[in-house]
Amino acid sequence: MKRREFITLLGSAAAWPLAARAQQRDRMRFVGVLFSPAADREAQSWLVVFQEELRKLGWTDGKNIRFDVRWGSGDFDLVRSHAAALVGLGPDVIFSSGAPSTAALQRATSAIPIVFVQVADPVGGGFIQSLAHPGGNVTGLTNHEYAMVGKWLELLKEIAPSVRRIAIVQNPDNPSSAGYLRQVETAAASFGLQLSPAGVRDAAQIGNVIEGFAREANGGLVVLSDLTTNVHRDLIIALAARHHLPAIYLFRYFVASGGLVSYGADVIDLFRRAAPYVARILAGEKPANLPVQAPTKFELVINLKTAKALGLTVPPTLLARADEVIE
Repeated sequence: MKRREFITLLGSAAAWPLAARAQQRDRMRFVGVLFSPAADREAQSWLVVFQEELRKLGWTDGKNIRFDVRWGSGDFDLVRSHAAALVGLGPDVIFSSGAPSTAALQRATSAIPIVFVQVADPVGGGFIQSLAHPGGNVTGLTNHEYAMVGKWLELLKEIAPSVRRIAIVQNPDNPSSAGYLRQVETAAASFGLQLSPAGVRDAAQIGNVIEGFAREANGGLVVLSDLTTNVHRDLIIALAARHHLPAIYLFRYFVASGGLVSYGADVIDLFRRAAPYVARILAGEKPANLPVQAPTKFELVINLKTAKALGLTVPPTLLARADEVIE
């Protein structure tokens, strides 16, 4: 082989990986999306934020990326069916909201990358090996720090000092529920509160549990976020109002719907921060090498109209600490 031919061949070989990488970047990518809750206005806003953030990172729907979005609508069987269908389509990555959808996806595939949000205890739930080293095909952003549990009880006692009994409204099938309950039991002792775990799986159980708990005085509710409680949040809020039960929730959208008070992670911020992880995986990074991120923004929201209806006077010091007061 002549020297000039050899140099030309060598140059072509060196340029090929660059061309291949360019084609890899330019080809249409496929992102599956599975949300545990129904496609209500609140959940739709989360999806919009996520997709808008991806657009800022250079991934535009219909140009170099396409989405297949599925909604669980509060139905665990539907979540599992959607998970199997999405995995069967072979997306480049799947974006998941909620522990039920993440669990269903993890059971369906150990190869396709999964990025989650709104999973409270990903280690305890068996999704990852550790926050720093996920170790598999799953990573994302957790929505909870257990230090918040004591804060919920503190806030509830501050806004409703007469509360002596607490019902923990939660879905026992949620992988994160056991961890929450352990933390609440520990924190309750320092506040002299009597706990009543209230496992609920559907609307009928929610009604029975809350109405039964309300038969005794000085009660309050801690409502854990879950597929079931999210879908039936209007029912829970209505029952709390009917039985004059002060209640604290994890997220703002419960208070915007008429709940008394919430303290928890800024959900919109979690969806915004999930987009770079999806983009990094599309660029070739592995979920196992992307540490699970904790929430960095928390918000305290109080509904004054609800407080007034419950006959409660919110202390000025608490109002001053609130990030938002709904009047």
